[in-house]
Amino acid sequence: MTKAVESSVAGVRGARHEAASDAFFQEAVSYAARAHRNQLRKDGRTPYVAHVIRVALTVRVVFGCEDAIALQAAILHDTIEDTTTDYEDISERFGEAVAACVAALTKNMALPEHEREVEYDARLAKATWQARIVKLADAYDNLCDVSDFSEKDKAKKTADAVERARRALALSAGDVSQASVARARELLSRLVGAIER
Repeated sequence: MTKAVESSVAGVRGARHEAASDAFFQEAVSYAARAHRNQLRKDGRTPYVAHVIRVALTVRVVFGCEDAIALQAAILHDTIEDTTTDYEDISERFGEAVAACVAALTKNMALPEHEREVEYDARLAKATWQARIVKLADAYDNLCDVSDFSEKDKAKKTADAVERARRALALSAGDVSQASVARARELLSRLVGAIER
């Protein structure tokens, strides 16, 4: 095969892979929209699905990550925790790697809060970098959302969001060899600094 033919074949394979990834991303958006239907954010006005879409957009557009697993996991990251969806549903439809990311991002609500947070951080620390970049995007979006809270709730919600962002930054410290994770950490750190000023 000549180099030109090899290049063309590689381009076709890449286009097919990209189209397949786009189709799975579109399917993930539809799936999340159905799973989170009738749910609202804590502000009582915003449809919950807006959060997961913003998290995926943060992963892709703000952090510059094009990884299909990370993008699908971003869209689906709250489905197991907040809906009737389970691990098998995600695995069957989107694959084991996406399901593992979503599971790593799912808190065990049966545990008392302190134990739950410790267990969650330990599980996320053992997960793939894709799970941790989704967590960075989740923290980024939650920090951007604090302005929507009433003045009465704003100080506590902001402190909670900053603390979770700091935990996400600590958990992702070993992932800086991934350019998009390094960028995510830089941008989230800047946002935390701006909020704390």
